[in-house]
Amino acid sequence: MSFGPMEIGLILLAILLLFGYKKLPDASRSLGRSLRIFKGEMKGMKDDDRGKTADDGVPVSREIAAPLRTTDVDARADGSAGRHDRALSTGPDGAR
Repeated sequence: MSFGPMEIGLILLAILLLFGYKKLPDASRSLGRSLRIFKGEMKGMKDDDRGKTADDGVPVSREIAAPLRTTDVDARADGSAGRHDRALSTGPDGAR
């Protein structure tokens, strides 16, 4: 789907009518600043990824701060899995 000169002209006219000729320079300036900031952040992220190597050129591994939580899972013969959760097996008064 390509836009011809008539469609582009209608789109520009609609934008002009919606925003007015006084607000268009400010809107385009703001859009340009936003794009410049976005491009700078993307470049910074790429540079950060490239810079995360140790002195010997080996990539630095990222460690997980908190240990992973595991749950007890039983594998049954029919392929289903049963889950034992001790917190749910207590009664309303805390007795098992």
